Amino acid sequence: MPPNVSKPHTEGSTRFDPDTFFSDWPANLTRLQNDDFRSTVIEAFGLKPDDNYIYRAVAEVTLAQVQEVIEYGGQGILHKWYVDGEGKQISPPPLTDITAYTTLFSSTTSTPKALIALASNAKKASLRGVVASHLQSNYQPPPSSITIPKLKSPHTNPYYDVWTWTCQSLEWAGPISIEGEVRLNNQAHHILPVLYHHFGCVCPSYEALEIIRQLALRDKGNRPILDIGSGNGYWTYCLRQLGKQGKALSVVPIDNALSLWRTMWVGDTVTTDGVSYLQKITGAKDSILLLVYPQVSGDFTRKILKSYKGNTVVVAGTQNANGFTAFKTQTIAEWMAKEMSEFDKTVQIPLPSFAGKDEALFVFERRT
Repeated sequence: MPPNVSKPHTEGSTRFDPDTFFSDWPANLTRLQNDDFRSTVIEAFGLKPDDNYIYRAVAEVTLAQVQEVIEYGGQGILHKWYVDGEGKQISPPPLTDITAYTTLFSSTTSTPKALIALASNAKKASLRGVVASHLQSNYQPPPSSITIPKLKSPHTNPYYDVWTWTCQSLEWAGPISIEGEVRLNNQAHHILPVLYHHFGCVCPSYEALEIIRQLALRDKGNRPILDIGSGNGYWTYCLRQLGKQGKALSVVPIDNALSLWRTMWVGDTVTTDGVSYLQKITGAKDSILLLVYPQVSGDFTRKILKSYKGNTVVVAGTQNANGFTAFKTQTIAEWMAKEMSEFDKTVQIPLPSFAGKDEALFVFERRT
């Protein structure tokens, strides 16, 4: 099935080019560090100074409206991410604890060691300790056959940099349980629709991309990666960029194009539904299935997984039962254990989670 070939683009921009965006990205970080989110987006994506595009996702906002809310800081309930047993907002975390959380996903650190440090340096009964306990309780590192190299220079990932800034700006130190004496509060922020439109629903970490890369190249092979529900293609683009550092990866973005994105990072998305695509290639026996933030509606996730005949499923989505991705009342891990027990969960690592969210990367391997 041929792709619907078009150029990567950003609506309202005359100069957006993904490769140039990545190479020029460091120059845009200064504005972001000064909390000027609106100007950062306008300059980085080549938008008009008076841009009034309406970003529609969990809410409808313009860049000017988002900037205004950012400047309100934590007034009212804008930063009410953590609550006590009575539903009252608890004190925001210090910047040191926020940094300790965001550092978990840096390409220049070791995730296992960073998780240990997050916990060992937490004060007794602190929010940081609760975050560390939650992340460690869900953590399943990759098997010894997958080794994540620690880089000397940071891996280029603009979404990760923007996400790191949001954690500092929104006073977010990481996810905790949705139950308990201190728990996660179910709310979002006005920044989120802008991130969705320009980057996607969840931020890939270097570790997550590297795990997928090594799975594809395992045993000296090069299995195609089918990015079903690829959205604006940011994960596909990042995987292809990672492949440029060694053996090129074959990544196929597939999407039904029912959702609109302001930015498209790739121009070769195959426009079709995932089930039809899998059926036409006999279930993709020799490919990796990648589902990034699979939708809950329309029984999407179950239909895709039941149509797939290959051996490796990778899912980026929620690791609690809040119903944001995959299934309404259970996690992807719980569903796979019940409905597709021929697969074993071999990896579950945290992903950079936007304020109020709890995301992870899962890998399921068919028993042979």
